Parts: sequence; C-alpha cells; structure tokens
Amino acid sequence: MEREVILSDGRRLAATEKNGAGDTLVVLVHGWCCRRGDWHAYLDSAPETVSFLAPDLPGHGDSAATPGTWTVAGMARDIADLVRARRPGRVVLVGHSMGGAVALEAAALLESVAAVVFVDTFIIPYGDLTEDDAAGIERGFHEDFPAAVGRLVDANTSDAMPEHRKQALGGQMASAPADKMLPLWGDLLRWNPEPAFAAVTAPLFAINGEMIPEAARQRCAGRVAETVLAYPGHFPQWEQPDAFSQALTKQLEALRL
Repeated sequence: MEREVILSDGRRLAATEKNGAGDTLVVLVHGWCCRRGDWHAYLDSAPETVSFLAPDLPGHGDSAATPGTWTVAGMARDIADLVRARRPGRVVLVGHSMGGAVALEAAALLESVAAVVFVDTFIIPYGDLTEDDAAGIERGFHEDFPAAVGRLVDANTSDAMPEHRKQALGGQMASAPADKMLPLWGDLLRWNPEPAFAAVTAPLFAINGEMIPEAARQRCAGRVAETVLAYPGHFPQWEQPDAFSQALTKQLEALRL
C-alpha cells in the first residue's frame, strides 16, 4: 500500500507500507540516489508476522527535496521521526549501503530498537578515508554527475546482473537531483560510524556480498554479526533478489519478532 507519512514539522515522505500481524515495524532504508522501489521485490515475499515501511528519503523518488542540510545525520533524524509517527511497539531498521549508515544513526535516536541490519553498508571503509581520499572520490561526481553515477554502477555490479536491469538501476540513480545528492555524498564519505556504534545498544547484523573490504570487516568485528552471501555486486535487491530476500527473511525470523 502506498502512503505518505507526515513528519513532526509537516513534511511528507512517500512510503510503501505492508501491514503484518504483530507489533514490530521493519523500516527498509534505501541507499544513496536509490528509491523505496528497490525493496518491492522483497516485500512481495516478506513475512506476514511483522509490518514493513519502506520510505523514499528526502530528495529521493517521490519524497520532496525540501530545504535542509543534506547529511547522514539529517536523514537519520527523518527516519527517527518517521518511526515515532508510526508508533510501533518495536522497530528493526534495515539499511542498504548509505541506508545502513542512516539506520545506525537513527537507532541512536530511538528507543525500543530490536536490531539494525546492514546490507552491504560498509563497502566504503567509513572512518578510515583521508580527506584526500574523500575529495578524490567526489571530484568526478562534481564534474559530470550522470557519468560518474554510471561508472559507480558499472564498478559495483557484475555480469550476473542482466544488462537491462543494470541500465535501469543506473538511470534511476542518475536521475536523482545532483544539487542534493552531491552534498549528501560528500557527508557520507566523511561519516565516522564510531559515535553511533558507541551509542547503539541494539544487536547489529550485516548481510554482505563479496565486495566488503577487509578494513571494514575489521572495524565491524565484535560489533556486527555478518552473513556473507555469494553475490559479487553491491546491489543484491537488483542482482540476486531471490537469494537476498531469503537471507533477510531468515535474519528477521532469527530475531523472533
């Protein structure tokens, strides 16, 4: 079911909702330049025992690009506000790529968080990039945003992903408003997860593919229980939707929601 969620300041986020039998809400947070539709294949087969809410983050998809600071922390405040507006009993935050950073920061702002599940979030070794590293990554996106997004998709998908699906993903991401996405990208590259790791007491899990760098695994060791799936790309909802759906459902069932 498509709906709008009204935040405390009157702003509206477009969202897809699937109501379940229990009092737990699973919030599905998409990545940078992506959309809530990335989760729709999963929602078709998701468990009936919990409720799901998949929003478009501000400036993404059908959610308005309202004035504000385009940061991970700003997006996290919106997700926390969305959860409070929905008033669930417990909440599980699931985030893909940047969405995992947003989910972790939102968990630090909320009570009754049952778990946070990262999906290929730490493909960039957050907290370990130097300023020169971050500026070097940014440069191409400022020079030609659509072309740089295309290169990002090509570099982070494999031959296992059908070409038409890759083209659809690249086109969707490149259509995001560059004036909003560029400052958000810059903030993401400079995001340090350590304060949020220290603040969140809920259990942390990860569903990762084969691209997560060893430095990121070492940073998460002892904090995040990782499941590694045999998919070579960064976009499992697009590349291996069935295997990803099974893995996420298995993770949620293990939480006994």
